[in-house]
Amino acid sequence: QVHLVESGGGLVQAGGSLRLSCVASGDIANLYAQGWYRQIPGKQRELVAVWYTGGSTKYGDSVKDRFRISGDDAKNTVELQMNGLEPEDTAVYYCFADFLGADRPSWGRGTQVTVSS
Repeated sequence: QVHLVESGGGLVQAGGSLRLSCVASGDIANLYAQGWYRQIPGKQRELVAVWYTGGSTKYGDSVKDRFRISGDDAKNTVELQMNGLEPEDTAVYYCFADFLGADRPSWGRGTQVTVSS
């Protein structure tokens, strides 16, 4: 079993910041990527950011100039620093972890981020 625990969501005004964290535990051998997707109502779930073991990163186009992901490979944790939040960022943010040889990634339960105008 893989356990992903997210925290840091909440309500913030436009222009504000939040920091999300995700801790992976359990059967996490061969973990090579950990990051975030988000689900905006009425839209397909979209990539936010990925942290790859060793420090490489990838961002979705809509957030790449405002969000930054960091990780601690030894602790199997990632953090997502979200700056310049906009109402359009309102979504449920889901942590994921992917593994070498896995058919699909594992998912957290999600944390709500709400940005007021």
